[in-house]
Amino acid sequence: MKRRTFLKNSAAATAGTIVVPTIIPSHVMGKNAPSNKIRIGQIGFGRIAMSHDLPSTLRHESSIGVAIADVDIKRAGMGKEWIEKFYADKGKANYVDVAVYQDYREMLQDKSIDAVIISTPDHWHAQPAMEAALAGKDIYLQKPASLTIKEGRQMSDTVHRTGSIFQQGSQQRGTDPWPQFHRACELVRNGRIGELEKIEIGLPGDPGGNEEPPMSVPENLDYDMWLGSTPLQYYTEKGVHPQNDFSRPGWLRLEQFGAGMITGWGAHHVDTAHWAMGTEYTGPVEVEAEASFPSSGLWNVHGDFMVHARYANGVKMQISGTFPNGVKFYGSEGWIFVSRGNVAVTSSDPSQSDTELKALDASNPKILKSEIGPDEIHLYKAPEQHEDWLNAIRSRRDPVAPAEVGHRSCSACLVSHIAMKVDGKLHWDPRHERFLDNDSANALVKRPQRYPFGTNYVL
Repeated sequence: MKRRTFLKNSAAATAGTIVVPTIIPSHVMGKNAPSNKIRIGQIGFGRIAMSHDLPSTLRHESSIGVAIADVDIKRAGMGKEWIEKFYADKGKANYVDVAVYQDYREMLQDKSIDAVIISTPDHWHAQPAMEAALAGKDIYLQKPASLTIKEGRQMSDTVHRTGSIFQQGSQQRGTDPWPQFHRACELVRNGRIGELEKIEIGLPGDPGGNEEPPMSVPENLDYDMWLGSTPLQYYTEKGVHPQNDFSRPGWLRLEQFGAGMITGWGAHHVDTAHWAMGTEYTGPVEVEAEASFPSSGLWNVHGDFMVHARYANGVKMQISGTFPNGVKFYGSEGWIFVSRGNVAVTSSDPSQSDTELKALDASNPKILKSEIGPDEIHLYKAPEQHEDWLNAIRSRRDPVAPAEVGHRSCSACLVSHIAMKVDGKLHWDPRHERFLDNDSANALVKRPQRYPFGTNYVL
């Protein structure tokens, strides 16, 4: 029943009569009443939203999912069903009537929505984050922060200017489910392996694929908006997302929409390296890389690669698929290795293939047993990433991975990606976010944006 009809019928029924009290479920009263919760809108309903972002957020009583938006209206409808079933399975049938949008910008106009989760393809990260901040919403943004370095800068600046609470989806910073990352970073920060000298980061790889013919665009998909700021490109299902399931989408392997694993997983592991080094608000000063790229087929992101980078503190960083998936810190007095082990966010996440590798290991077991003293560096001990975000919304303090931290982790990866395309050693100025004396590299700091989409056109 529509609200207007309900109110009219209620008024007629109560005129001149005695109203019999109804039994109101306890969950609609008190501190956990829907009106007291952080009202969440979900932008993008794919495998990450369904398997990670929504369940990790809505399990907390401080939140309530009230809206869903997806350019694929079929997926948006499935998102509505998912949220409503989530509550029904907890004994809260008819708890919420989730609003559905195909254009998230219409959702952002709803002033009753407090915050949004953005779980979209990489090329649709920075723009909706900026627009959400300008609309007064708090934001949880899946990594990486942006498609280009310029977009990331625009996004971070907008978030800081508006005061929105922003959490980057850098799950390795939360103590749930991977407390080993916090532990490793704290040990490195406090000199338990001596002076830090080198970091090795191992990332999973992505294979190429076959040529894929053009297909008719499904009626349920606004493909022009899905392409967004990127160039026009013929539709083929393997270049977008599956229409009949929520398996890993093909856009992840197309440079038009992302940079491949260097940002896809690099945003996580480089962020861990930055956390341990204390370089969360800067980036490398030198970078050199080599990489192979497919010569045919639909998918064209990098294959095998090796990145050599150096930070102003003298620490050298190598990133490659030849290293075990994780982060290894080498110091003057030993080493520490940290990874997710065999715990994955989604079923398609790569797991540790070498069963002898531990999620947290060191050259000497005594390093891992070391206590951090009261006068030493204690890193912020955040709970699970989504819970930390919700807590920050309530307290109006920064969560563990605010916008600038997310941008810097992403920009270090994008600098590495640019180095894959430009020969020779590149000198990066992290303060001004430009390469020194290299026009070819600087041309890749941004991309042309297809009007009316893109961060350049956000008012």
